[in-house]
Amino acid sequence: MFCKLAVRNVRRSMRDYTLYFLTLMFGVCVFYVFNSLESQWVMEALAVNNRNVNYTGAILRLVNVISVFVAVVLACLILYANHFMLRRRKKELGTYLLLGMTQGKVSRILFLETLCIGLLALAVGLVMGFFAAQLLSAFTASLFQVVVEEFTFVFSWKGVGKTVLYFAVIFLLVMLFNAVTISRKKLLDLLQARRHNQRLHLRSVTASAVMLAVGVALLIAAYTMLLRRGLLRVDELFWLMLAMGAAGTLLFFRSLSGFLLKLCKSNQSLYYRGLNCFILRQFNSAINTNYLSMTVVCLLLLLAIGVTACSVGVNYTVENKSDRQTPVDMTVFVEADGLTAGDLADLLREAGFDPETCLEEYTAVRRPVLRLEGEDREVWETMFIHIMSLSDFNSLRVLRGEGPMTLASDRYGLAVGTEPEENMDPQKDGWAEGKPLRIGDETYQADPEFCYTKALYTSSSSIDTTFILPDQVMEALRPEDVVILDFFLAGNYPKGAEEEMETLLWACYPDFCDGLAQRVGGFSMNFSTKQVEYLDTMGTKLLVLFIGLYLGVIFMVTSAAVLALQQLSQAADNLPRYQVLSRLGVEERMRDRSVYTQIFLAFFLPLSLAVVHSVVGITAANEVIVQLGKLDTVSSTVTTAVIILLVYGAYFAATCAGARRMVRGQ
Repeated sequence: MFCKLAVRNVRRSMRDYTLYFLTLMFGVCVFYVFNSLESQWVMEALAVNNRNVNYTGAILRLVNVISVFVAVVLACLILYANHFMLRRRKKELGTYLLLGMTQGKVSRILFLETLCIGLLALAVGLVMGFFAAQLLSAFTASLFQVVVEEFTFVFSWKGVGKTVLYFAVIFLLVMLFNAVTISRKKLLDLLQARRHNQRLHLRSVTASAVMLAVGVALLIAAYTMLLRRGLLRVDELFWLMLAMGAAGTLLFFRSLSGFLLKLCKSNQSLYYRGLNCFILRQFNSAINTNYLSMTVVCLLLLLAIGVTACSVGVNYTVENKSDRQTPVDMTVFVEADGLTAGDLADLLREAGFDPETCLEEYTAVRRPVLRLEGEDREVWETMFIHIMSLSDFNSLRVLRGEGPMTLASDRYGLAVGTEPEENMDPQKDGWAEGKPLRIGDETYQADPEFCYTKALYTSSSSIDTTFILPDQVMEALRPEDVVILDFFLAGNYPKGAEEEMETLLWACYPDFCDGLAQRVGGFSMNFSTKQVEYLDTMGTKLLVLFIGLYLGVIFMVTSAAVLALQQLSQAADNLPRYQVLSRLGVEERMRDRSVYTQIFLAFFLPLSLAVVHSVVGITAANEVIVQLGKLDTVSSTVTTAVIILLVYGAYFAATCAGARRMVRGQ
């Protein structure tokens, strides 16, 4: 009997609480997708292809840690949603007690109902997660340009086990919460639940104005501290700043109930237009009751917007940096004495990699490092500078498909590898100011048109600023003028044989090191290739993007679901009031507009303040992100806005439809 009753109750209530079920289902889906990564074919392919760093392991470990936090967030959401479901059904549960059921039997019915909803949401969520995981794998493979000979569907039993375990614990907490709630409620309280309004005493306009002023002052102080101190200084003041921001948000929403209605009543044409007086009183009562939850929702939205925007921003920034720092397919760097630029090709050939046949085009150049003394050191604010001949510089440009540049015999240019506005240093500043450069007995003036802002060769490190000088300067250099000699061999693989040549190059690496050690004494060397740098960069990109989207979507869904459940519960509680409006002759269109307006205010008031918070937070975060490279704020803003529109907008539309159906008594 209990099972039949529980199933009937679930079937009857599914229409009213569709958003609750969809939230559970979506939570299961997202949780399975990210916890099944370990078993997906794309992760195995990446682990094999990445020669230097196993980013897949870092991603999986971090996902495991984040999943615990996500499970806590989902548990709080489900308990919160369950509280509204119980509140909606208190009269029904009181009727069971009135008919002679014991509290234990009522708790058993709720246990079975929760079990039915949980199993159904778990089953549907896992099915959705299975297909979503395949899409995520395909997306990841496209990021890394992994070629898949045969696509296979992978069902992760480990991911299923973790999902079932976490959600079993969550639903066990829900069942215990239901049992405790029923055991503490009296029959009269349950039967008269809908007659009781959750209300707080209204504060005076003066007190509310003071709270608003204090709240705004706290927010401004928190904003100022964040912008001045930055995001990376985590100390006592950092936590004080967070506390001030949270307290300011709370006071902002708490103060609205004191003067919002009074402010609107002062404008009688607005207050008495249509159903505005009814809407404003309803919304004022909602703020008075739910200001704490609106504060929590606002902070969750802040986290959702901030995490999503920053992860997307890092994604685009790292990708742009990777493209800029890998102009050619491979670069061999050697720092040693007793070599010439041509020796690098000979050493590679002896190790089994002949540049003449293994590379479509290549060039070998040298870059001496000179020491500045006395006044020159003070002028350029550095002890050492890198120089390169114009011919070597142009030969590297040819590999990029660019034409040669010219330079007068008494001029110098600059190759900086970054955009002019990025990472300003004394050497770029000196060139921009036209400072002269003295080499030996000759002085060279800055060429105002010669500042090359692209990378000359492939490298994982930041590009060193290099002075470009006429060829005769290099020829006239004395050995005592040179502190260190750097050599580069850069080239591009033949089209269609990139993977084969990449494998061959790394296979000759040990023999190349041995041959170099036999030819010179001490040396420093490095192999850099576009494929390795790309995998390295994409690993960082994927790590940040996965975690950012994982947390951002969960926070967004949680905040939207809390608001949706609140509004649906309030719509059900307000049904008698709408019935009175109907009997008074208010048109159905006006009643629907009243519902939409209240839901709009409930959804977009926390979102508006969260956007203000996030603008300040993202500004501080961008100061950190810009250190990685050029920042693309437009892309991150557009992507975040699209996610908000899809997730938050979908919940808003579904809430409007559900609330309208309720007030119409359908």
